[in-house]
Amino acid sequence: MFNIALFEPEIPANTGNIGRTCVVTGTRLHLIRPLGFSLDDKALHRAGLGYWENLDVAVYESWEDFLERCGLAGAAQPPQLHLLTKKAQRLYTEATYRDGDYLVLGKESSGIPEEVLAAHPACCERIPMLPDAESLENAASWKTPAGEDLAHEALKRQDICGNFIDPNEVRISALNLSNAAAVVLYEALRQVGFRG
Repeated sequence: MFNIALFEPEIPANTGNIGRTCVVTGTRLHLIRPLGFSLDDKALHRAGLGYWENLDVAVYESWEDFLERCGLAGAAQPPQLHLLTKKAQRLYTEATYRDGDYLVLGKESSGIPEEVLAAHPACCERIPMLPDAESLENAASWKTPAGEDLAHEALKRQDICGNFIDPNEVRISALNLSNAAAVVLYEALRQVGFRG
């Protein structure tokens, strides 16, 4: 059984979608607080459809609590830990996955904290994506004059995958959290011969 860990997830629908993927693949979901929503959130359950009650899920108070309770504390580079980040050089397809591994994804707004990545550099992996100029037809329009109010305009902007974009980020196009989790999980399942 694989494990997906979400480090401080913020959007209930992403967590619900990931929960549904976990149920249909026999994967355990780990949620590391603080969460940007209540576990009673209607959006979470709506995205998880009827699957949420069947989900094997655990909740942790902190990163340290997660490491301790999962038996990962103490090892500088736990071999079963895969930290998914845009800041890694190694691709997720270059990793070797084994039953019981932990696929860790960070919060939607900022990813996995730098200190966690720095503590486990050999565990960092990324999903390759095209640069903004190639993936966004309107990339140039994302350059906003200083001082312009983006509150409402930002909500209208989406990349070619339909993700809402924060124009203040260095890289504006990316997979959403639930898509990223599915991409990596299915590669891990492929490597172990999952027949499902």
